Amino acid sequence: MIKRLPIVLSLLLLAACASKFPAPVEDRSSSLKSTAAPVGPGYHTVQPRETLYAIALEYGQDYRDIASWNNIADPNRITVGQTLRVLPPAGQEAAVASPVVTSVAAGAGVEQRPLADGGGSPASSGSLKRDPKVSKIPYSEAAYAQLQNPGPAATKPPEGKPEPPVAASTSTAAAASTPATPEERVPDGVTWSWPAQGKVISNFAQTKGVDIAGKAGDPVLAAADGKVVYAGSGLRGYGQLVIVKHDATFLSAYAHNQKILVKEGQSVKRGQKIAEMGNTDSNTVKLHFEVRRQGKPVEPLDFLPKR
Repeated sequence: MIKRLPIVLSLLLLAACASKFPAPVEDRSSSLKSTAAPVGPGYHTVQPRETLYAIALEYGQDYRDIASWNNIADPNRITVGQTLRVLPPAGQEAAVASPVVTSVAAGAGVEQRPLADGGGSPASSGSLKRDPKVSKIPYSEAAYAQLQNPGPAATKPPEGKPEPPVAASTSTAAAASTPATPEERVPDGVTWSWPAQGKVISNFAQTKGVDIAGKAGDPVLAAADGKVVYAGSGLRGYGQLVIVKHDATFLSAYAHNQKILVKEGQSVKRGQKIAEMGNTDSNTVKLHFEVRRQGKPVEPLDFLPKR
C-alpha cells in the first residue's frame, strides 16, 4: 500500500494540472451563417408531405424546370426543410409553349406607306398622306379623247389589267376582325374554351376550380393551346392529372381522369382530347378543372365562354 502511494499522488497532480488548460473550442457559427440557404421571393422551403409536383403547381412552373434550377436528379427525392429555387435564375426563362403563328392572307388590308425621300427623311411629318391613284395608259387617239372628257368611263381600268375583286378583300378583312365565337373567349391573350360538356356541380369557392359532371370515358379537352408540363398521379387528391402550361402566366389543370392520352412535353391545341373523364381520387365521376395565374388559382368562369 505504501509503495503505491507515490503513484497515486503523481496521478492526482497530473489531473490537477490538466484541469487548468481546457481543450480549445472552434467557433463555426460564422461559417454556418455564410452557407445558409437563401430565403425570400423566388424560393420555397419544403414542408412535410409536399412533393416537387405540388410545389411546381403552386408556383405555376414545370417541375422539370425546378429540378434543373436546383440540381435535383430525382424529382421524387426532396427533403423537409430543403430550400428550392422556384423562379428562373437571372437571365433564364422557364420553358413555355411556342406561340401559334398565323400567316397574313393575301389582300387582307395591308397598309402601304410612302418611302422616305432621297435625304432619308420621312416623306411627311404630319398625318399619313396617300398619292392619288394614277393608271398608265398607252398613248392612242381614244385614250387622249378620254382624258379630255373625264366621266364615268375615265375611271375604268385599262383592258388586260383588271383590278382585284373588292369583295374578296372585304370578306378577308372581316374574317380577320371577327370576334370570338360563343365557344371561345380571349381574356389576357389566351383563347379559352370549355374542357368538358357536362354541368358544373362545384364552384370556385368550394374547390379552387370547377367540377364538371359527366360519364366515365367522356372526353376531356385542352381548354387552350399549350404544352403538357405534367401527366401522372403524383399530386395527392387530384388522381390522374394533366397540367398544361399556356404561356409564362397561365396554366390549367385537369384532374380525376381515368385515362391520360398525352405525354409530358407534348404540345396540344385548344379542343384537343387529352384525357378521358373518370373518378381517380374521387368518389364520383367528374372533371376537376383549374386555371392558375402565376401559380395561384383564379376563377375559371372568368375565362371560359358564357353558357
